[in-house]
Amino acid sequence: MEFFKIRKDIPFMRHALVFNLISLITFLLAVFFLATRGLHYSVEFTGGTVIELAYDHPAEIQKVRNALEAAGYADTSVQNFGSSRDVLIRLPVEKGQSTSDLSQQVTGLLKAQDATAEVRRVEFVGSQVGKELAADGALALLFVCLGIVIYLAFRFEWRFAVATIIANLHDVVIILGFFAFFQWEFSLPVLAAVLAVLGYSVNESVVVFDRIRENFRKMRKADTPEIINNAITRTMSRTIITHGSTQLMVTSMLTFGGETLHYFALALTIGILFGIYSSVLVASPLVMWLGVTREDFIKPEKKKEEAVV
Repeated sequence: MEFFKIRKDIPFMRHALVFNLISLITFLLAVFFLATRGLHYSVEFTGGTVIELAYDHPAEIQKVRNALEAAGYADTSVQNFGSSRDVLIRLPVEKGQSTSDLSQQVTGLLKAQDATAEVRRVEFVGSQVGKELAADGALALLFVCLGIVIYLAFRFEWRFAVATIIANLHDVVIILGFFAFFQWEFSLPVLAAVLAVLGYSVNESVVVFDRIRENFRKMRKADTPEIINNAITRTMSRTIITHGSTQLMVTSMLTFGGETLHYFALALTIGILFGIYSSVLVASPLVMWLGVTREDFIKPEKKKEEAVV
């Protein structure tokens, strides 16, 4: 299915250096903000108090959130848990404040707002658990990257694997850079979005690389830049349809998903936009500069030796 068909190949590789310079500047800015500002971690990573409440009617999440903010409880996470009647609240513990005092103050505040509120459990998440979550998240990211490299090296060629992992890590760092610059809350859903973006970007790279490999076999008289230009141009319609449909879904989560899904959808939006850019305009030039040739895919024919009489 194609919305449009471009008859003449667009010379993307002619501007490959410009694309990669833009990418490099964006990447360095993201690293700078991560180093200077750092990430604003949620309670899952920093530790804090978890309170589970149950109501005899569907809870009004925004009303609960507003009440906590009005009482001075900043950086509080409020979301439904299990059903619309159950609410899970995560609060960071400030210095000099005990967990029991904090939980009593919050539950008293919410019971004064709605007498049907019933406390189901109160737990303290220590900073050690947060460190373990951060370490597990870093390991998950590492294993995903290794899996991508191994898969692409087997399916295509090692140059494609190297180009893809550089482009995908570029996407991850830029997402983290946005969260560091704006000091958006970095939570477990955001970490899940980052891992999802890795797989999503790989899919786009595989589509373009598959067309490049096919072009090396079909376009015998074309050089490498012409082959890559053709591959990108011929997959543009598919890229617009696929990423446009995905972004519509993510935009609906961003608009109607509430605060719980806000940063998750925001991370996906940034990842989709930069994922398209990096998969097409960063990974492909890297493959070209790494020296991929037709001989990497087509084995030269061996000349048969004539039989000696």
